[in-house]
Amino acid sequence: MLDVYAFATPNSVKVTIALEELDLPYTLHRVNVHKGEQKSPKFLALNPNGKVPVLVETDKAEQAFSLTESAAILVFLAEKTGRLLPTQGEARARVFEQLFFHASGLSPAFGQSGFFQRFAATPEPIALERFSTEANRTLHVLDTVLEKNRFVAGDEFTIADIVHFGWLWRRGFPNITLDDTPHVARWYADIESRPAVQRGIARIEALVPQD
Repeated sequence: MLDVYAFATPNSVKVTIALEELDLPYTLHRVNVHKGEQKSPKFLALNPNGKVPVLVETDKAEQAFSLTESAAILVFLAEKTGRLLPTQGEARARVFEQLFFHASGLSPAFGQSGFFQRFAATPEPIALERFSTEANRTLHVLDTVLEKNRFVAGDEFTIADIVHFGWLWRRGFPNITLDDTPHVARWYADIESRPAVQRGIARIEALVPQD
């Protein structure tokens, strides 16, 4: 049994997309980060870092395994099913190259750029320029990769595509567009059109309260 604790965030949508792509049944639990529920004692027992998403797998003996960090969750699911992650060689290395590029580059740049544009208590021009520039730079790096490849790690759709898609799905947060990155735009449209991706997005968007 798989339980996912999540909200409508770039990192959370990666997990629901992966689960839909892998045809794995799961139960989705809302953790409303707008209300600070990720800092509650109950949630911190699942993830002391206080961030979504969290995946909990419970086996037949009712032993629970809890895993945090979206990229780690995707690797776990891919290895569990034998799908969306090559098993060896250069193809596998390219997937991990993109996973780490996302974790060290694109994701923090997008997140920090959005934070300083929207939530900083006082204007921080240096920080805003630093992270906005870095967000656009990493996006252009990805465009260079996709100029040569159909998908971010080569010719096959993998979990590397899913991790990048999560933040590009929420690119409005850091005020990023795909106007100057045509290869990313082509790739994004291809990923967005996948039925499993659409289902994963719909599940996550349904977590947002309508009132």
